[in-house]
Amino acid sequence: MPNIELIEKMLPVAPLKIAAMESCLELGQKVNDYIVSFRQNTINEVTESPIYVNYRSNNYLVDCACPRFGSGEAKGMLKESIRGTDLFIMTDVCNYSLTYTVNGHLNHMSPDDHYQDLKRIISAATGKAHRINVIMPFLYESRQHKRTKRESLDCALALQELISMGVSSILTFDAHDPRVQNSIPLYGFDSFNPPYQFMKALFRAVPDFKADKEHLMIISPDEGAMHRAVYFSNVLGVDMGMFYKRRDYSTVVNGKNPIVAHEFLGDDVTGKDVIIVDDMISSGESMLDVAKQLKERHAARVFVCTTFGLFTEGFDKFDEYHEKGYIDKVITTNLTYLPPVVKEKPYFVTADMSKFLALIVDSLNHDLTIGAVLNPTDKIHALLKKYNQI
Repeated sequence: MPNIELIEKMLPVAPLKIAAMESCLELGQKVNDYIVSFRQNTINEVTESPIYVNYRSNNYLVDCACPRFGSGEAKGMLKESIRGTDLFIMTDVCNYSLTYTVNGHLNHMSPDDHYQDLKRIISAATGKAHRINVIMPFLYESRQHKRTKRESLDCALALQELISMGVSSILTFDAHDPRVQNSIPLYGFDSFNPPYQFMKALFRAVPDFKADKEHLMIISPDEGAMHRAVYFSNVLGVDMGMFYKRRDYSTVVNGKNPIVAHEFLGDDVTGKDVIIVDDMISSGESMLDVAKQLKERHAARVFVCTTFGLFTEGFDKFDEYHEKGYIDKVITTNLTYLPPVVKEKPYFVTADMSKFLALIVDSLNHDLTIGAVLNPTDKIHALLKKYNQI
């Protein structure tokens, strides 16, 4: 595992603390447990030094909360001291399962609510923590990353606001467009990608999976996901294809121009397994249409790999397409909230990101390079070698 040997020889920047907000509690607990195990296995002769206070702790999680008044207004609370610590605040802005009441009416928390709560916890910590880092797996407003005519630039504004509140670095995953970091050019912004975890999950879930040119193709569902598909196909040494969305630009439905058709560019997929790779499934409509078209072009099996499974319109269509044989597996990470019902779906596979995230946090706490973490090529090649794929 990269960085482990370096971590054993380095001092932490400051005592580590993780504030996993209610939206991110389960993932935060897993990350904490991995860091505890990393550090218990770290052999260091100078752990008696006062600098190592808190280093071999059994818990790095901070007790924090955002209680609300009857009007729906909230406040951020840290229930223990974080003075002088290297604080990592974790939040999942897509966790719609949490609720609160406004004058007796029940509201489900929206991304806006989660973002406000994040600012409240930052506000409670500002001036006390040695350094504040934000882990926001799904980058808030990341789909509103550029301006068309008279529109708000929400993602850039949010990043600038967090920096103005004292945040040192922002960690996210598979940002819809990483160039949004141009809005905060002098501050830390890292967007990580999970291709290694996708491949690991696929090999475990599909024992006869073959990642070679004769048996596999990588598919980009649209032009926006091209860079992911290009990376995947190059690392695996397989062909790729892409669809492009033909839209009706004369009308707007639900805030976007409706898709008229998906047109395919690429080689013959007959008899090959295909991996459709994208950053998110929202309603899933376009992803499912792409899967159906690939099956109609006689693809063998269709695997969907997506970082964020939002499933904004439920699972009925996915159930239907699985039953019809259009999709074989849907692999998504546990970086955002997934309803318990997904565990009952025969086609659903979770790529666990908690160990990966724990390594990132531990490396940053030691001010180590995360270049090896950002580039998973070597890990994917080692995985292919393990399964005798190269």
